[in-house]
Amino acid sequence: MAHPKRKHSKARGRKRRTHQKISAPALVECKQCKRSKPAHMVCPFCGYYSGREIFEVVSKESKKKKQK
Repeated sequence: MAHPKRKHSKARGRKRRTHQKISAPALVECKQCKRSKPAHMVCPFCGYYSGREIFEVVSKESKKKKQK
């Protein structure tokens, strides 16, 4: 197998990888609340995943009321 004669600089390696950019996360519509959410994740707005409630979402207003 071939071996490099000299070390490649960091800049040279990074130039080679410039075309491998990270794509934006895939967003899908939540079936419950119809808002965009990341695929295969619990909806942060309603707390549902695959038609089942995973956790109860508490609004900011109700949190303030509980603290007083």
